[in-house]
Amino acid sequence: MQEAIEQALDYLKGIWLKRRYIIISTWLICPLAWVYVAQLDDVYKSEARVFADTQSILGPLLKGMMVETDSEAQIRLMVRTLLSRPNLERIARMSDLDIQTTGSDSYEALIIRLKRDIGVEKTGDKNQNLFKISFSDKNPAMAKDVVQSVITVFIENTLGENRSDSDTAQRFLISQIKEYENKLLQAEGRLTAFKQKYSDVLPNQTGGYYSKLNKAKEELRATELTLLETESQLASLKKNLSTSSSQESKTSSKIVDGNSIQTTYDERIKELEVQLDSLQLRYTEQHPDVKEGQRRLAHLNKQRDAEIKEYLAASDSSDKEFAPLSLNPVVQEIQIQMNQLEGQVASLKVRAKNSQAIVKELETKIHILPEIEAELVALDRGYNITKEQYESLLSRKEKAVIAEKADATSSQINFKVIDPPLAPTKPAGPKRILLYLAITIFSWVAGAAISFAFSQINPVVTSSNQVAKMTGIPVFGIVSAAENLGLQRWHKRKTILFILSNSLIIILLGCFITYSLFPEAIQLPFNRIF
Repeated sequence: MQEAIEQALDYLKGIWLKRRYIIISTWLICPLAWVYVAQLDDVYKSEARVFADTQSILGPLLKGMMVETDSEAQIRLMVRTLLSRPNLERIARMSDLDIQTTGSDSYEALIIRLKRDIGVEKTGDKNQNLFKISFSDKNPAMAKDVVQSVITVFIENTLGENRSDSDTAQRFLISQIKEYENKLLQAEGRLTAFKQKYSDVLPNQTGGYYSKLNKAKEELRATELTLLETESQLASLKKNLSTSSSQESKTSSKIVDGNSIQTTYDERIKELEVQLDSLQLRYTEQHPDVKEGQRRLAHLNKQRDAEIKEYLAASDSSDKEFAPLSLNPVVQEIQIQMNQLEGQVASLKVRAKNSQAIVKELETKIHILPEIEAELVALDRGYNITKEQYESLLSRKEKAVIAEKADATSSQINFKVIDPPLAPTKPAGPKRILLYLAITIFSWVAGAAISFAFSQINPVVTSSNQVAKMTGIPVFGIVSAAENLGLQRWHKRKTILFILSNSLIIILLGCFITYSLFPEAIQLPFNRIF
């Protein structure tokens, strides 16, 4: 550590011995550079702040009824693309900067300058869309015009992008709707033609092929079972009929009159007999009402006997096997039931035959119908998918129309210029004071570097340690230079010259800084003199 410190001190002593190069460096660099900086044109910077409000009052009201766009992402995209070449060319035209160009090279330089000098940055909170737009130019009015043009392009591009996106979305939706409408019509045509072609074998509301086959077999089994039951009942009735007929044939010889045969006059005769008994209780046999009742009763009995004779005569002329049946009400009832069951049997046989034909027909198509049903399912699935997409596109189109009307009524993004651009009265640059100080420090550093380089090229021994290191001989003492040699006076004059040189440099630096701070106050006396 001690050796490093000693070596550093030796280097500093070497630079000090060669300090004339610092003087030369400062006087060669500082005046020329200061004059150049002083002659630089003033640059004026115009700024503006713009706030993009994405909270529209219609947003919560129309939520779910319109297409919602990401306004934040849209603003970020427009900020990133604001300095694109088309926008820069538009800004140059709006601010009349393109008029100042003389050729394609000059125009390209203008575009590059605009892209470099236009500043767009987001300020404030991250959740706030507050942007600061700035531009620097030698002409303060031009700086203001450029910033105003940037604001105009930024706002118009954002709003125009919304309308352009809405129009593009609607055109796309309309084209897709027409395409899916054609697809839907084609699918409906294919489905209708298929159903017309296989209308007799397609599944209906009761089910498909296997459901139809199972249902037909169940109906056939139920019909056959009902037919068997009906035939059993018919056989039982025939047996009962034969038994009743044989019994009636044995007892038919015992029938003397037709009391057991019911006629159409039985009820009237019974009523008339009741009335006649009531009259006889109140009147004698000679009473006109009693005589009239007896006369009517005798007439009805004659008619009843005539009807019985006609019936018995008709029974004798008919088949001997069924003649006894009509004489017994029980046999008549059995015969009626038999006739009904025979009709049911005939009907059930027809139904069973029809069911057998249906089952046979379905079984013959066991290899065709499943394929037809599978094709129908595929057609239905394609038709349903196309229909769903078509209805979805129609719904999206309606949302797009509502969104466009909402944008026309109230934009989703509202821009507010908080601080409008102004023509600056004071220059924003160049930072002459910082440049003066930087030039001065650079000249000193450059002079020190040159002094260090020459001290290393032409080294000078400045301490006893250097002598000991270079010769390898220990140094036991140091003898200072005598006064009569003039070395001390020479070194003193060099030191005074170095101090005066740097003092003058600092005084000149102060003059340039003062002129930069108060140019008008310094120029006023000279303007009065000259």
